[in-house]
Amino acid sequence: MRFAICAIAAAVVLAASPALAQDDDATFWKAVQVNCGAAAAKPASELGRRIAQMAIDEFYRFGGHEIDANGRLFRFGLTEAEHEAENGPLTRHAPLDQLGWWQVMKYWRALYGDAAAADLEVRGYRDASSATQGEQIVPLLRSNAAQMLRDAEAVSDPAEREILREAALRAAIIDTPWSAAFVSYVARKAGVTAQQFPFSNAHRDYIYDAFATSAAELNGKTGGERLYRACPLTAAKPRPGDLICAQYEPSLVDTSAAAVRERIRGELGGDPAARSVRHTHCEVVAYIDAPARKMYAISGNVYQAVSARKLNLRGDLRFSPAQNGHCGGPGDWTLPPPSFGSPPSHSKKCSLNDEKWFVLLQLR
Repeated sequence: MRFAICAIAAAVVLAASPALAQDDDATFWKAVQVNCGAAAAKPASELGRRIAQMAIDEFYRFGGHEIDANGRLFRFGLTEAEHEAENGPLTRHAPLDQLGWWQVMKYWRALYGDAAAADLEVRGYRDASSATQGEQIVPLLRSNAAQMLRDAEAVSDPAEREILREAALRAAIIDTPWSAAFVSYVARKAGVTAQQFPFSNAHRDYIYDAFATSAAELNGKTGGERLYRACPLTAAKPRPGDLICAQYEPSLVDTSAAAVRERIRGELGGDPAARSVRHTHCEVVAYIDAPARKMYAISGNVYQAVSARKLNLRGDLRFSPAQNGHCGGPGDWTLPPPSFGSPPSHSKKCSLNDEKWFVLLQLR
């Protein structure tokens, strides 16, 4: 009889635990939202304005893409591997800051110094340079720019050696994602220190760090010198210097923003190597156009460039999940199919702004 009673009690507890967990989750995020709302009610800090201005300056310096509020790329600028933004003959002399690859190397050097090349991956496919059959399956090869630069030193002609060095760096920049390096560069140039921000080549490092700061604040701790807390996406008005982040995990494609945030919170106390929200991207909130209810966000490696996008805000100037745009879509694509098979399927997404945005990293 005692066993039966215990079994019934255990079943009741197990049945109730998900609801209890959900209540705990809701309580946590409501408390976070209070902190986020209080901070957002204040004007952007001087540091936030510096971070935003650095992002704006770097966008114009790079000469990248512009994406409007309908998610249409209406100005195609310089890209990461190009020598010049405009079509036409190459000039005999060019300022270094007009070379897309040189600009990206600047971001990497700010992160890793002179050793940056060792952290840039170069990829190839075995025998692909000599193969002639397109359907042939070939294995992936991996190296890094540092190895290729060492190989280039064996070339005696100075001009040929320099061309090989630049080719190695351009290849590495194409093959290595650099958006997190851009954000780290902007923060560092604005005067942010390593005690305030975990400079990294992966957005997830400072996303998880901001979640840990939010948790610390609710545990009665100050969160130390860390600059950013994690806020629910629509919890507070974004301000210049904040970061807005999206995730691209294949296993989370149908997961809500709230569930993604809760997954990250649940992984804070575990092994950092086991963190599962790894494919992420963040952009700097550069400017708020309050009368138009729009926000400009800037980041690197967005369609192979430093790009600025115009995003929709709600009436209360909080971020709007509605970034769908009105740019036609696959139903308007009437190009006939190829003669050799079926065309690729179209994405349901129409707007370049329609991403899996899930969290606002707010300057504290």
